[in-house]
Amino acid sequence: MIIHLDGEIREVKEGDRLRDLLPDFREEFSVAVIKSAGIHESETASARLFTTAGEIVVELNEKAEKFIGDAGFINLFSDSGENHPVRWSDRYGVSAGNFTSGIIPDKKHHRYAHNDVILGCAGYDPKKSFLIFSKIPHFADHGSETSGGVIGKVVSGKAIVEKLTVKDRILNAERIISRVDRSSSFTTSDMDLKLEDGMEIVTRIVIRASGYSEDEIDITSAKSVEHLLLTYSGGRFANNLGAGTFIRDETMKKSIVPFELKKPRLEGSVTVRTSGKQKGSIYIYRKSVASSPSHTHVGEVEHGIEIARLAGGDEKFSVQIIPDQIDLRGMSLTEAKDTALKYGISFSTDSEEEKRVVTGQNPATTLEMLKEKRVEVKTVPLSSVLKIELWDDKAPKTCETFREVTGLKWYSIGKLPVVLNFEDVYLFSPKIPKTTKINIENNPSGEVPAYSIAMTNDSRKNSGLVGVRTAPNSDFGPTSEPFNATNIIGRLIDTDKLKFIEEGGLIYIMEVKSDASG
Repeated sequence: MIIHLDGEIREVKEGDRLRDLLPDFREEFSVAVIKSAGIHESETASARLFTTAGEIVVELNEKAEKFIGDAGFINLFSDSGENHPVRWSDRYGVSAGNFTSGIIPDKKHHRYAHNDVILGCAGYDPKKSFLIFSKIPHFADHGSETSGGVIGKVVSGKAIVEKLTVKDRILNAERIISRVDRSSSFTTSDMDLKLEDGMEIVTRIVIRASGYSEDEIDITSAKSVEHLLLTYSGGRFANNLGAGTFIRDETMKKSIVPFELKKPRLEGSVTVRTSGKQKGSIYIYRKSVASSPSHTHVGEVEHGIEIARLAGGDEKFSVQIIPDQIDLRGMSLTEAKDTALKYGISFSTDSEEEKRVVTGQNPATTLEMLKEKRVEVKTVPLSSVLKIELWDDKAPKTCETFREVTGLKWYSIGKLPVVLNFEDVYLFSPKIPKTTKINIENNPSGEVPAYSIAMTNDSRKNSGLVGVRTAPNSDFGPTSEPFNATNIIGRLIDTDKLKFIEEGGLIYIMEVKSDASG
Protein backbone atom coordinates (compact mmCIF):
# COMPACT_ATOMS: atom_id res chain seq x y z
CA MET A 1 0.00 0.00 0.00
CA ILE A 2 1.03 3.60 -0.59
CA ILE A 3 0.97 6.10 2.29
CA HIS A 4 1.84 9.80 2.10
CA LEU A 5 3.84 10.65 5.23
CA ASP A 6 4.55 14.38 5.65
CA GLY A 7 4.67 14.75 1.89
CA GLU A 8 6.83 11.68 1.26
CA ILE A 9 5.58 8.49 -0.37
CA ARG A 10 6.01 5.36 1.75
CA GLU A 11 5.17 1.76 0.97
CA VAL A 12 3.58 -0.24 3.80
CA LYS A 13 2.21 -3.76 4.13
CA GLU A 14 -1.43 -4.70 4.27
CA GLY A 15 -2.50 -4.74 7.92
CA ASP A 16 0.22 -2.33 9.12
CA ARG A 17 -0.69 -0.01 11.96
CA LEU A 18 0.27 3.60 12.62
CA ARG A 19 2.96 2.42 15.06
CA ASP A 20 4.59 0.39 12.28
CA LEU A 21 4.90 3.57 10.22
CA LEU A 22 6.01 5.69 13.22
CA PRO A 23 7.91 3.34 15.56
CA ASP A 24 9.68 6.13 17.48
CA PHE A 25 6.81 8.61 17.62
CA ARG A 26 5.83 10.01 21.04
CA GLU A 27 2.51 8.36 21.88
CA GLU A 28 1.18 11.46 23.68
CA PHE A 29 1.12 13.27 20.32
CA SER A 30 -1.74 13.19 17.83
CA VAL A 31 -1.28 13.10 14.06
CA ALA A 32 -3.60 14.21 11.26
CA VAL A 33 -5.07 11.38 9.17
CA ILE A 34 -6.67 12.12 5.81
CA LYS A 35 -8.24 9.18 4.03
CA SER A 36 -8.23 9.19 0.24
CA ALA A 37 -11.99 9.79 0.19
CA GLY A 38 -11.49 13.00 2.16
CA ILE A 39 -9.00 14.25 -0.40
CA HIS A 40 -11.31 13.85 -3.38
CA GLU A 41 -14.48 15.03 -1.66
CA SER A 42 -13.17 18.36 -0.36
CA GLU A 43 -15.32 21.22 -1.67
CA THR A 44 -12.39 23.32 -2.79
CA ALA A 45 -8.89 22.16 -3.53
CA SER A 46 -5.77 22.90 -1.57
CA ALA A 47 -2.42 22.05 -3.08
CA ARG A 48 0.97 21.60 -1.47
CA LEU A 49 3.76 22.63 -3.84
CA PHE A 50 7.18 21.16 -3.16
CA THR A 51 9.93 23.55 -4.25
CA THR A 52 13.69 23.46 -3.89
CA ALA A 53 13.31 26.18 -1.21
CA GLY A 54 10.54 24.47 0.80
CA GLU A 55 6.78 23.81 0.85
CA ILE A 56 4.04 26.23 -0.21
CA VAL A 57 0.36 25.51 0.47
CA VAL A 58 -2.09 27.15 -1.93
CA GLU A 59 -5.87 27.39 -1.49
CA LEU A 60 -7.27 27.22 -5.02
CA ASN A 61 -10.52 28.59 -6.40
CA GLU A 62 -12.62 27.34 -9.31
CA LYS A 63 -10.61 29.34 -11.87
CA ALA A 64 -7.60 27.09 -11.35
CA GLU A 65 -9.32 24.11 -12.94
CA LYS A 66 -11.16 26.24 -15.52
CA PHE A 67 -8.11 27.88 -17.08
CA ILE A 68 -5.44 25.23 -16.63
CA GLY A 69 -7.51 22.64 -18.46
CA ASP A 70 -8.24 18.94 -18.18
CA ALA A 71 -4.90 18.06 -16.60
CA GLY A 72 -5.78 20.17 -13.60
CA PHE A 73 -3.53 22.11 -11.28
CA ILE A 74 -2.29 19.15 -9.23
CA ASN A 75 -1.46 16.99 -12.24
CA LEU A 76 0.25 19.88 -13.98
CA PHE A 77 2.87 20.08 -11.26
CA SER A 78 3.00 16.43 -10.20
CA ASP A 79 2.42 14.13 -13.16
CA SER A 80 3.85 16.06 -16.11
CA GLY A 81 7.36 14.78 -15.51
CA GLU A 82 8.67 18.35 -15.73
CA ASN A 83 10.18 20.60 -13.09
CA HIS A 84 8.94 24.16 -13.38
CA PRO A 85 11.76 26.66 -12.82
CA VAL A 86 11.39 30.11 -11.29
CA ARG A 87 11.56 32.49 -14.26
CA TRP A 88 11.78 35.82 -12.45
CA SER A 89 11.62 37.25 -8.96
CA ASP A 90 11.34 40.89 -7.86
CA ARG A 91 9.85 42.89 -4.98
CA TYR A 92 6.32 42.48 -6.41
CA GLY A 93 6.21 38.76 -7.06
CA VAL A 94 7.82 35.58 -8.30
CA SER A 95 6.82 33.41 -11.27
CA ALA A 96 7.34 29.75 -12.19
CA GLY A 97 6.58 27.88 -15.39
CA ASN A 98 5.98 27.67 -18.23
CA PHE A 99 3.05 25.54 -19.33
CA THR A 100 -0.07 25.77 -21.50
CA SER A 101 -3.28 27.21 -20.04
CA GLY A 102 -6.72 28.12 -21.34
CA ILE A 103 -6.65 31.84 -20.57
CA ILE A 104 -7.35 34.59 -23.08
CA PRO A 105 -5.13 37.55 -22.03
CA ASP A 106 -6.90 40.92 -21.95
CA LYS A 107 -3.70 43.03 -22.03
CA LYS A 108 -4.71 45.21 -19.09
CA HIS A 109 -3.34 46.06 -15.65
CA HIS A 110 -5.08 44.58 -12.61
CA ARG A 111 -4.78 45.06 -8.84
CA TYR A 112 -3.36 42.20 -6.80
CA ALA A 113 -3.22 41.58 -3.06
CA HIS A 114 -0.43 40.13 -0.98
CA ASN A 115 -0.35 36.30 -1.27
CA ASP A 116 -2.52 36.16 -4.40
CA VAL A 117 -1.68 33.28 -6.74
CA ILE A 118 -2.03 34.53 -10.31
CA LEU A 119 -2.23 32.76 -13.66
CA GLY A 120 -0.55 34.85 -16.33
CA CYS A 121 1.51 34.44 -19.46
CA ALA A 122 4.51 35.87 -21.27
CA GLY A 123 4.00 37.79 -24.51
CA TYR A 124 0.24 37.26 -24.17
CA ASP A 125 0.80 33.66 -25.30
CA PRO A 126 -1.22 31.06 -23.28
CA LYS A 127 1.33 28.44 -24.30
CA LYS A 128 3.84 30.34 -22.15
CA SER A 129 1.71 30.54 -19.01
CA PHE A 130 3.18 31.09 -15.55
CA LEU A 131 2.18 30.76 -11.94
CA ILE A 132 2.83 34.08 -10.18
CA PHE A 133 2.96 34.54 -6.39
CA SER A 134 2.23 38.11 -5.30
CA LYS A 135 4.64 39.35 -2.59
CA ILE A 136 3.03 42.75 -1.98
CA PRO A 137 -0.13 44.58 -3.14
CA HIS A 138 0.55 45.90 -6.63
CA PHE A 139 -0.98 46.99 -9.95
CA ALA A 140 0.39 45.18 -13.00
CA ASP A 141 -0.21 43.49 -16.34
CA HIS A 142 0.77 39.83 -15.93
CA GLY A 143 -0.86 38.68 -19.17
CA SER A 144 -3.90 37.40 -17.27
CA GLU A 145 -7.51 37.03 -18.35
CA THR A 146 -10.21 39.65 -17.83
CA SER A 147 -10.84 38.99 -14.12
CA GLY A 148 -7.15 39.40 -13.28
CA GLY A 149 -6.29 35.70 -13.19
CA VAL A 150 -6.26 35.17 -9.42
CA ILE A 151 -6.65 31.41 -9.00
CA GLY A 152 -5.95 31.11 -5.27
CA LYS A 153 -4.14 32.28 -2.14
CA VAL A 154 -0.95 31.23 -0.40
CA VAL A 155 -2.06 30.02 3.05
CA SER A 156 1.25 28.71 4.33
CA GLY A 157 4.85 28.87 3.25
CA LYS A 158 4.74 32.63 2.70
CA ALA A 159 8.38 32.88 3.80
CA ILE A 160 9.27 30.31 1.13
CA VAL A 161 7.73 32.54 -1.54
CA GLU A 162 10.00 35.35 -0.34
CA LYS A 163 13.03 33.04 -0.62
CA LEU A 164 12.42 31.81 -4.17
CA THR A 165 15.03 32.85 -6.74
CA VAL A 166 15.73 31.95 -10.36
CA LYS A 167 17.87 29.08 -9.03
CA ASP A 168 14.74 27.38 -7.61
CA ARG A 169 12.02 25.24 -9.18
CA ILE A 170 8.72 23.57 -8.39
CA LEU A 171 9.40 19.87 -8.04
CA ASN A 172 6.04 18.29 -7.24
CA ALA A 173 2.51 18.91 -5.99
CA GLU A 174 -0.17 17.05 -4.07
CA ARG A 175 -3.75 17.73 -3.08
CA ILE A 176 -4.55 18.30 0.59
CA ILE A 177 -7.79 18.90 2.44
CA SER A 178 -9.18 22.41 2.64
CA ARG A 179 -12.44 21.78 4.47
CA VAL A 180 -12.84 19.46 7.41
CA ASP A 181 -14.82 16.29 6.78
CA ARG A 182 -14.45 14.36 10.02
CA SER A 183 -15.92 11.22 8.49
CA SER A 184 -12.73 10.79 6.46
CA SER A 185 -10.25 13.19 8.09
CA PHE A 186 -9.34 13.42 11.77
CA THR A 187 -6.59 13.64 14.36
CA THR A 188 -5.65 10.68 16.52
CA SER A 189 -3.06 9.45 18.99
CA ASP A 190 -4.13 5.81 18.49
CA MET A 191 -0.97 4.08 17.34
CA ASP A 192 -3.03 0.94 16.63
CA LEU A 193 -4.93 2.71 13.85
CA LYS A 194 -4.98 0.45 10.78
CA LEU A 195 -3.42 2.08 7.71
CA GLU A 196 -5.34 2.26 4.44
CA ASP A 197 -4.07 2.64 0.90
CA GLY A 198 -3.80 6.28 -0.16
CA MET A 199 -3.90 7.69 3.37
CA GLU A 200 -2.06 10.92 4.16
CA ILE A 201 -0.43 11.16 7.59
CA VAL A 202 0.79 14.52 8.88
CA THR A 203 2.88 14.18 12.03
CA ARG A 204 4.05 17.69 12.89
CA ILE A 205 3.48 21.41 12.58
CA VAL A 206 6.48 23.33 11.26
CA ILE A 207 6.49 27.09 11.92
CA ARG A 208 8.91 29.62 10.49
CA ALA A 209 9.45 32.50 12.92
CA SER A 210 8.64 36.03 11.78
CA GLY A 211 11.69 37.82 10.47
CA TYR A 212 13.81 34.71 9.96
CA SER A 213 15.22 33.40 6.73
CA GLU A 214 18.55 31.79 5.98
CA ASP A 215 19.56 34.82 3.90
CA GLU A 216 18.25 37.72 5.97
CA ILE A 217 17.07 38.34 9.54
CA ASP A 218 14.65 41.05 10.64
CA ILE A 219 14.70 41.62 14.43
CA THR A 220 11.44 43.61 14.57
CA SER A 221 9.78 40.68 16.38
CA ALA A 222 12.85 39.40 18.22
CA LYS A 223 11.33 39.44 21.74
CA SER A 224 7.97 37.91 20.84
CA VAL A 225 9.64 35.33 18.60
CA GLU A 226 11.84 34.37 21.55
CA HIS A 227 8.63 33.61 23.47
CA LEU A 228 7.55 31.34 20.60
CA LEU A 229 10.93 29.57 20.59
CA LEU A 230 10.87 29.12 24.36
CA THR A 231 7.33 27.75 24.39
CA TYR A 232 8.22 25.06 21.86
CA SER A 233 11.77 24.27 22.93
CA GLY A 234 10.39 20.89 24.02
CA GLY A 235 8.62 20.31 20.69
CA ARG A 236 5.09 20.06 22.10
CA PHE A 237 1.98 22.05 21.14
CA ALA A 238 -0.73 21.62 23.77
CA ASN A 239 -4.07 22.42 22.15
CA ASN A 240 -6.08 23.81 25.04
CA LEU A 241 -8.83 25.17 22.81
CA GLY A 242 -9.95 24.39 19.30
CA ALA A 243 -12.21 27.26 18.20
CA GLY A 244 -13.76 28.01 14.83
CA THR A 245 -10.90 30.19 13.60
CA PHE A 246 -7.90 29.05 15.66
CA ILE A 247 -6.26 26.55 17.97
CA ARG A 248 -4.71 27.87 21.19
CA ASP A 249 -1.84 26.74 23.40
CA GLU A 250 -1.96 28.14 26.96
CA THR A 251 1.31 26.59 28.15
CA MET A 252 2.96 29.99 28.71
CA LYS A 253 -0.17 31.91 29.64
CA LYS A 254 0.41 34.98 31.84
CA SER A 255 3.80 35.67 30.22
CA ILE A 256 4.47 39.32 29.39
CA VAL A 257 5.07 39.58 25.64
CA PRO A 258 5.46 42.92 23.81
CA PHE A 259 3.35 43.86 20.80
CA GLU A 260 5.85 44.08 17.94
CA LEU A 261 4.28 43.21 14.59
CA LYS A 262 0.79 43.90 13.25
CA LYS A 263 -0.33 41.68 10.38
CA PRO A 264 -3.61 40.15 9.21
CA ARG A 265 -4.25 36.83 10.93
CA LEU A 266 -4.49 34.71 7.80
CA GLU A 267 -4.89 30.95 7.78
CA GLY A 268 -1.55 29.54 8.91
CA SER A 269 -0.56 32.68 10.83
CA VAL A 270 0.83 32.27 14.35
CA THR A 271 0.35 34.97 16.98
CA VAL A 272 0.89 35.59 20.68
CA ARG A 273 -1.74 37.39 22.71
CA THR A 274 -0.16 40.40 24.41
CA SER A 275 -2.96 41.49 26.78
CA GLY A 276 -5.92 40.12 28.69
CA LYS A 277 -6.36 36.87 30.60
CA GLN A 278 -4.77 34.84 27.80
CA LYS A 279 -1.65 36.98 27.40
CA GLY A 280 1.29 34.75 26.53
CA SER A 281 -0.93 32.12 24.87
CA ILE A 282 -0.09 31.14 21.30
CA TYR A 283 -2.64 30.94 18.48
CA ILE A 284 -2.49 29.15 15.13
CA TYR A 285 -5.21 30.28 12.72
CA ARG A 286 -7.20 27.83 10.64
CA LYS A 287 -9.34 30.60 9.13
CA SER A 288 -8.43 34.16 8.25
CA VAL A 289 -9.50 37.04 10.52
CA ALA A 290 -8.51 40.69 10.78
CA SER A 291 -5.43 41.85 12.69
CA SER A 292 -5.80 42.72 16.38
CA PRO A 293 -3.98 45.16 18.69
CA SER A 294 -3.89 42.33 21.24
CA HIS A 295 -2.06 39.86 18.98
CA THR A 296 1.51 40.17 17.76
CA HIS A 297 2.51 38.15 14.70
CA VAL A 298 5.32 35.63 15.41
CA GLY A 299 5.31 33.10 12.57
CA GLU A 300 3.75 31.18 9.69
CA VAL A 301 2.94 27.50 9.37
CA GLU A 302 5.15 25.97 6.66
CA HIS A 303 4.02 22.39 7.09
CA GLY A 304 1.17 20.69 8.92
CA ILE A 305 -1.71 23.13 8.38
CA GLU A 306 -3.92 20.02 8.22
CA ILE A 307 -3.31 19.44 11.93
CA ALA A 308 -4.52 22.94 12.76
CA ARG A 309 -7.60 22.47 10.57
CA LEU A 310 -8.59 19.15 12.16
CA ALA A 311 -7.46 19.58 15.77
CA GLY A 312 -9.89 19.26 18.64
CA GLY A 313 -9.33 20.38 22.21
CA ASP A 314 -7.07 18.69 24.76
CA GLU A 315 -4.69 17.22 22.21
CA LYS A 316 -0.92 17.50 21.93
CA PHE A 317 1.05 17.74 18.71
CA SER A 318 4.65 17.68 17.61
CA VAL A 319 5.83 21.17 16.65
CA GLN A 320 9.09 22.44 15.19
CA ILE A 321 10.12 26.09 14.99
CA ILE A 322 12.59 27.45 12.46
CA PRO A 323 15.15 28.48 13.68
CA ASP A 324 16.12 26.63 16.85
CA GLN A 325 16.21 28.66 20.03
CA ILE A 326 19.70 29.66 21.16
CA ASP A 327 19.57 30.17 24.93
CA LEU A 328 22.93 29.74 26.65
CA ARG A 329 21.64 30.49 30.16
CA GLY A 330 22.06 27.52 32.47
CA MET A 331 24.78 25.96 30.31
CA SER A 332 28.31 25.31 31.50
CA LEU A 333 30.86 27.68 30.00
CA THR A 334 32.24 24.92 27.75
CA GLU A 335 28.78 23.91 26.52
CA ALA A 336 27.87 27.55 25.82
CA LYS A 337 31.04 28.07 23.76
CA ASP A 338 30.38 24.93 21.73
CA THR A 339 26.77 25.95 21.10
CA ALA A 340 27.77 29.42 19.89
CA LEU A 341 30.37 27.88 17.59
CA LYS A 342 27.74 25.50 16.16
CA TYR A 343 25.72 28.49 14.95
CA GLY A 344 28.71 30.53 13.78
CA ILE A 345 28.41 33.05 16.61
CA SER A 346 31.49 34.70 18.11
CA PHE A 347 31.67 34.16 21.87
CA SER A 348 33.03 36.28 24.72
CA THR A 349 32.74 35.77 28.48
CA ASP A 350 33.39 37.62 31.73
CA SER A 351 35.58 34.76 32.99
CA GLU A 352 37.61 31.92 31.50
CA GLU A 353 37.65 29.94 34.75
CA GLU A 354 36.45 26.37 34.61
CA LYS A 355 33.32 25.17 36.42
CA ARG A 356 31.21 28.23 35.69
CA VAL A 357 27.58 28.48 34.60
CA VAL A 358 26.07 31.06 32.23
CA THR A 359 23.49 33.33 33.90
CA GLY A 360 23.05 36.02 31.25
CA GLN A 361 23.62 36.70 27.56
CA ASN A 362 23.81 39.77 25.34
CA PRO A 363 22.09 39.98 22.88
CA ALA A 364 19.26 38.37 24.78
CA THR A 365 17.30 36.88 21.86
CA THR A 366 17.96 34.24 19.22
CA LEU A 367 17.21 36.48 16.22
CA GLU A 368 19.54 39.21 17.49
CA MET A 369 22.36 36.72 18.04
CA LEU A 370 21.93 35.20 14.59
CA LYS A 371 21.84 38.64 12.96
CA GLU A 372 24.81 40.10 14.85
CA LYS A 373 26.78 36.82 14.90
CA ARG A 374 28.07 37.54 18.40
CA VAL A 375 27.20 36.96 22.06
CA GLU A 376 28.65 38.03 25.40
CA VAL A 377 27.83 35.96 28.48
CA LYS A 378 27.87 36.49 32.23
CA THR A 379 28.75 33.57 34.47
CA VAL A 380 28.88 32.51 38.12
CA PRO A 381 30.85 29.71 39.80
CA LEU A 382 29.17 26.33 39.77
CA SER A 383 29.23 26.45 43.58
CA SER A 384 26.68 29.30 43.40
CA VAL A 385 24.13 27.23 41.47
CA LEU A 386 21.83 24.92 43.46
CA LYS A 387 19.86 22.11 41.86
CA ILE A 388 16.32 21.67 43.11
CA GLU A 389 13.35 19.41 42.48
CA LEU A 390 9.81 20.82 42.36
CA TRP A 391 6.70 18.78 43.14
CA ASP A 392 3.99 19.80 40.69
CA ASP A 393 1.92 16.77 41.61
CA LYS A 394 1.52 18.03 45.18
CA ALA A 395 1.63 21.85 44.84
CA PRO A 396 1.05 22.75 41.17
CA LYS A 397 -0.11 26.35 41.67
CA THR A 398 2.62 27.28 44.15
CA CYS A 399 5.27 25.64 41.96
CA GLU A 400 4.02 27.68 39.02
CA THR A 401 4.29 30.87 41.09
CA PHE A 402 7.78 29.89 42.24
CA ARG A 403 8.94 29.42 38.66
CA GLU A 404 7.49 32.76 37.65
CA VAL A 405 9.13 34.80 40.43
CA THR A 406 12.52 33.08 40.10
CA GLY A 407 12.65 33.15 36.28
CA LEU A 408 12.59 29.35 35.91
CA LYS A 409 9.44 29.64 33.83
CA TRP A 410 11.43 31.34 31.07
CA TYR A 411 15.03 30.24 31.55
CA SER A 412 16.96 27.13 32.53
CA ILE A 413 18.42 29.04 35.48
CA GLY A 414 16.64 31.21 38.05
CA LYS A 415 17.72 33.33 40.99
CA LEU A 416 16.71 34.07 44.57
CA PRO A 417 17.82 36.93 46.86
CA VAL A 418 19.21 35.62 50.16
CA VAL A 419 17.54 37.34 53.14
CA LEU A 420 18.70 35.53 56.23
CA ASN A 421 20.53 32.48 57.59
CA PHE A 422 20.04 31.56 61.24
CA GLU A 423 20.62 28.20 62.90
CA ASP A 424 19.27 25.61 60.42
CA VAL A 425 17.09 28.01 58.38
CA TYR A 426 17.88 29.73 55.07
CA LEU A 427 15.37 32.35 53.88
CA PHE A 428 14.97 33.83 50.41
CA SER A 429 12.76 36.71 49.29
CA PRO A 430 11.76 36.74 45.61
CA LYS A 431 9.87 39.75 44.27
CA ILE A 432 6.19 38.81 44.33
CA PRO A 433 3.70 40.91 42.30
CA LYS A 434 0.92 42.34 44.47
CA THR A 435 -1.76 40.59 42.42
CA THR A 436 -0.22 37.13 43.00
CA LYS A 437 -2.28 34.78 45.18
CA ILE A 438 -0.58 32.00 47.13
CA ASN A 439 -3.40 29.86 48.42
CA ILE A 440 -2.98 27.05 50.96
CA GLU A 441 -1.53 24.01 49.19
CA ASN A 442 0.37 20.91 50.35
CA ASN A 443 0.67 21.83 54.06
CA PRO A 444 3.03 19.48 55.94
CA SER A 445 1.98 17.24 58.80
CA GLY A 446 4.02 15.37 61.37
CA GLU A 447 7.64 16.19 60.58
CA VAL A 448 9.09 18.25 57.73
CA PRO A 449 12.12 16.44 56.28
CA ALA A 450 15.45 18.23 56.08
CA TYR A 451 16.14 20.23 52.89
CA SER A 452 12.46 20.58 52.01
CA ILE A 453 11.68 23.78 50.08
CA ALA A 454 8.62 25.77 51.10
CA MET A 455 6.82 29.01 50.28
CA THR A 456 4.74 30.90 52.84
CA ASN A 457 1.11 31.19 51.74
CA ASP A 458 -1.30 34.13 52.03
CA SER A 459 -2.35 33.25 55.57
CA ARG A 460 0.73 35.08 56.90
CA LYS A 461 2.20 38.55 56.43
CA ASN A 462 5.39 37.15 54.88
CA SER A 463 3.51 35.58 51.95
CA GLY A 464 5.93 34.55 49.19
CA LEU A 465 8.91 34.00 51.47
CA VAL A 466 10.92 30.90 50.46
CA GLY A 467 12.82 28.77 52.92
CA VAL A 468 14.97 25.66 53.41
CA ARG A 469 15.85 23.87 56.66
CA THR A 470 18.95 21.72 57.04
CA ALA A 471 17.31 19.61 59.79
CA PRO A 472 13.88 18.00 60.17
CA ASN A 473 11.31 19.87 62.27
CA SER A 474 7.98 18.87 63.81
CA ASP A 475 6.77 22.35 64.78
CA PHE A 476 7.62 24.80 62.01
CA GLY A 477 8.12 24.69 58.25
CA PRO A 478 11.23 25.69 56.28
CA THR A 479 10.20 29.40 56.41
CA SER A 480 9.81 29.20 60.24
CA GLU A 481 6.03 29.55 59.91
CA PRO A 482 3.37 27.19 61.35
CA PHE A 483 2.43 24.26 59.16
CA ASN A 484 -0.86 25.84 58.01
CA ALA A 485 1.11 28.77 56.52
CA THR A 486 3.63 26.50 54.80
CA ASN A 487 3.31 25.22 51.22
CA ILE A 488 5.88 22.48 50.58
CA ILE A 489 6.95 22.74 46.92
CA GLY A 490 10.02 20.49 46.58
CA ARG A 491 13.47 19.69 47.89
CA LEU A 492 17.04 20.89 47.61
CA ILE A 493 19.41 18.46 45.89
CA ASP A 494 22.75 20.30 46.21
CA THR A 495 22.69 20.32 50.02
CA ASP A 496 26.47 20.74 50.32
CA LYS A 497 26.35 24.14 48.56
CA LEU A 498 24.38 25.91 51.28
CA LYS A 499 27.65 26.71 53.04
CA PHE A 500 28.53 29.08 50.17
CA ILE A 501 25.40 31.21 50.68
CA GLU A 502 25.85 34.72 52.06
CA GLU A 503 23.16 37.02 53.45
CA GLY A 504 22.29 39.86 51.07
CA GLY A 505 23.58 37.96 48.07
CA LEU A 506 21.99 35.92 45.28
CA ILE A 507 21.77 32.21 44.70
CA TYR A 508 21.07 30.66 41.34
CA ILE A 509 18.85 27.62 40.98
CA MET A 510 18.32 24.99 38.29
CA GLU A 511 15.44 22.55 38.22
CA VAL A 512 16.00 18.82 37.95
CA LYS A 513 13.07 16.79 36.68
CA SER A 514 12.27 13.57 38.51
CA ASP A 515 9.76 10.78 38.03
CA ALA A 516 9.69 10.31 41.77
CA SER A 517 8.49 13.79 42.73
CA GLY A 518 7.51 14.17 46.37
